[in-house]
Amino acid sequence: QVQLVESGGGSVQAGGSLRLSCAASGRTFNSYAMGWFRQAPGKEREFVAAISWGGTISYYADSVKGRFTISRDNTKNTMYLQMSILKPEDTAVYYCAAGTAPATTWRPYNYWGQGTQVTVSS
Repeated sequence: QVQLVESGGGSVQAGGSLRLSCAASGRTFNSYAMGWFRQAPGKEREFVAAISWGGTISYYADSVKGRFTISRDNTKNTMYLQMSILKPEDTAVYYCAAGTAPATTWRPYNYWGQGTQVTVSS
């Protein structure tokens, strides 16, 4: 069992930066692949980024590639999403998730956080 808690969301102007964190409970954090997803009002949840259990493999959605960086610190049971050059279309609730592989779809993830709001104004 893994419990996930996101933090670091907020409001920022376009072009700004934010860093999201996802803190995990439990001693098996480093055995899980992790992912970030987001959901804007009226839209489906979409993949943002994923990282393997050891942090050596990562994937990004085309819409965030070059602007967002996913990372993890297994000694702190924490995953991060550094977001730069933010755009209004990045506005959404961001969720972290844990699963057995760094999938780019949401179904393979077994555990989810409660989400953190990111709002980017133009």
